[in-house]
Amino acid sequence: MDLISIDSLSDEQMSILLETGDLYARQNRDGQVSTKLVGRTVFNLFYENSTRTAMSFAVAAARLGAQPLTLSVERSSAKKGETLEDTARTLGAMLPDAVVLRHRETGAAAEVAALIECPVINAGDGTGEHPTQALLDALTLRQQFGRVEGLTIAICGDIRHSRVARSNIKLLQRLGANVRLAGPPSLLPNDLAGSSSIEEAVSGSDAVMMLRVQRERSDEELGDAPGEYLANYGLTLERLGLAAPHAVVLHPGPMNRGIEIADEVADHPRSLILRQVENGVAMRMAVLDLLVGSTS
Repeated sequence: MDLISIDSLSDEQMSILLETGDLYARQNRDGQVSTKLVGRTVFNLFYENSTRTAMSFAVAAARLGAQPLTLSVERSSAKKGETLEDTARTLGAMLPDAVVLRHRETGAAAEVAALIECPVINAGDGTGEHPTQALLDALTLRQQFGRVEGLTIAICGDIRHSRVARSNIKLLQRLGANVRLAGPPSLLPNDLAGSSSIEEAVSGSDAVMMLRVQRERSDEELGDAPGEYLANYGLTLERLGLAAPHAVVLHPGPMNRGIEIADEVADHPRSLILRQVENGVAMRMAVLDLLVGSTS
């Protein structure tokens, strides 16, 4: 089994992952370790920069007893012109137990999965999907509210270029949440309904998920200068005040402070951003457990 998209998962598998992720989150806080994947090898192949996802997959594999091996693409044969296909076949010939792939091209993870026999986990493909981020976000919300069903969640910012948004929309709606989208008109995709008013999206919501402007994926002038974007589309304390009194703040990172989110919001007591990072390890443990452990 591969995890390429939220669509890769059945409802039962989503439920198993959320339950297992919560279990691993509690075990991690208690300092417990697992030997579930002793003797297994997980390849991390990242063609784009990453801190949270790359490190959390490495930590997740290690905490399950597996050996994580990370290939530095900057020092790999890709810099000599080797294609993704040939790299995939080469790594597949080494018989890893799983490959975690992040790539700038949408569809790259599915392409690699078709070439190698071990499970492939999509750690972000272009503007496609980022399924494990959505899973850890759902876990974070469930821990906070005891449920996802019935929650109203505002996802605001650069929706057009966000693989995080696309995976979250799919997952949260399947779990019964009401998802609102908002952002600058030029950053709202044509295939998803959204509003240019962040105030409208945030009003009465249970959670607000902010997204950074992905300058690397657009040549347009986006009005994202410090102060300018924040004033028009960013999450300030004033805008957070429009949400429900119990509302929480999420952000997949990295944050551009002073652009899509104000410092006082990022560091607010109702910010769950560091909890998301913590749950990233636990949820990726759950994913490796499901995909690799089930092949034992």
